[in-house]
Amino acid sequence: MPSIKECTVLVIGGSSGIGYGVAEKCLLEGAKVHIASSNASRVGKSAVALKQKFPSAEITAHICDLAGEDVEKNLEHLFSTIGSLDHIVFTAGDKLAIQPLETINLHAIRRAGHVRFAVPLLLAKLAPRFLNAGPKSSLTLTTGAGSEKPFPNWSLVGGYLTGLHGITRNLALDLKPLRVNLVSPGVIATPLWGSGGVPDNVKDTTTLGKVGTVEEVAEAYVYLMKDTNATGACISTNAGSLLL
Repeated sequence: MPSIKECTVLVIGGSSGIGYGVAEKCLLEGAKVHIASSNASRVGKSAVALKQKFPSAEITAHICDLAGEDVEKNLEHLFSTIGSLDHIVFTAGDKLAIQPLETINLHAIRRAGHVRFAVPLLLAKLAPRFLNAGPKSSLTLTTGAGSEKPFPNWSLVGGYLTGLHGITRNLALDLKPLRVNLVSPGVIATPLWGSGGVPDNVKDTTTLGKVGTVEEVAEAYVYLMKDTNATGACISTNAGSLLL
């Protein structure tokens, strides 16, 4: 399987959680890594932390605001600053719009899909201009277990999460021979859970009695970068939570 050593990888959402884990794994594999986040302080600290772990590695931090109406311009500026890329990974997200159906309105519907659905489409629109041509290059998006299993009060966000499966397949067709894939994580032990970690009652909702680690999920993204035969595919990593 091809190596990603010396490849240039951009991780949007790479300052924390899964994105940080992907950036760390790529550096371990010898890639040149750019991480982007809307939080200037956090992305800077994350780049410093990664540089301390890999002193000889190439790691660069960028600020890119995804929240506003000018997001396409911000993405274009980010790409132009970096130049040519081999792989783009999108792990960015905002607070999940989990609320009762009777409380939603048109504004809430539009807001819920902005970062998680609209931005990936704009990213895909721009990607062919900056990704090196051919099947060795890839765009990897991120959804979640809510795309494959319904939960109470998830109707608003669930549609967007499931929709990412559809746009991944269609983008793989529209952007060929560039590859487009998707990772669907279940509950992952990230710092967002706080000092106590993932509660035991959440672990009990899986067949394995555990939840995923960032390191485990990061492997899925790196695999999809390496496997030049994988496109339009989804890797689901959820500790068996979909089976219960």
